[in-house]
Amino acid sequence: MQHAVVTRDEWLNARREMLKAEKELTRLGDKVTRERLALPWVRIGKEYVFDTLEGRRGLADLFDGRSQLLVQHLMFAPGRKEACPSCSFMADHIDGMNRHLAHHDVTLIAVSRAPLAEIEAYRNRMGWQFTWVSSFGSDFNYDFRVSFTPEEIASGHIDYNFGEWAHTGEEWPGVSAFYRDDAGELFHTYSTYGRGVEVMMGTYNMLDLAPKGRNESSGMDWVRRHDRYE
Repeated sequence: MQHAVVTRDEWLNARREMLKAEKELTRLGDKVTRERLALPWVRIGKEYVFDTLEGRRGLADLFDGRSQLLVQHLMFAPGRKEACPSCSFMADHIDGMNRHLAHHDVTLIAVSRAPLAEIEAYRNRMGWQFTWVSSFGSDFNYDFRVSFTPEEIASGHIDYNFGEWAHTGEEWPGVSAFYRDDAGELFHTYSTYGRGVEVMMGTYNMLDLAPKGRNESSGMDWVRRHDRYE
């Protein structure tokens, strides 16, 4: 690494100048959050059923008695032995967050298309405690645009991240938010895809503070499932 080495006063001057940009970014982030919260909602009229450790459950049951539900669309297709390493990296952050979210009227879970037995085998291997359910046989992943049919893939065009995606593939990551009102009606309030899922990757926030930053040569090629680091 080649970096200028300066006096403390020179460093403070540079840091104060950069602080202006950080404050601008914070204000912009607050503005985007206000706009996100002001988005209109979509009423969910379709019945989605999931396989869970407690048996077959509907979407409303996944709220676990709370009014807000956050879902990590975790890339794990049927027949695969392991979930996506990047999605696993995301999921590594859930258990710590859930201790706080649960006390703020928010339930955070993961949903994948793999059958529940395959999910449970991998969840136990990873040592995760969070709820992870299977949408196997359901339209859920397809309707929320994180899974794609063979026909869509064969066409060479998929609509992902609110537009035509430059790549094809069976599974892509996402995070979706849902609300349940006092009458029991369900609403889809928000989804984010692509780099938007970095919202779950607190490790990246810390790397951004480290001297070498993310230090990536090609995307997330450095990430391993946490039991595969040497």
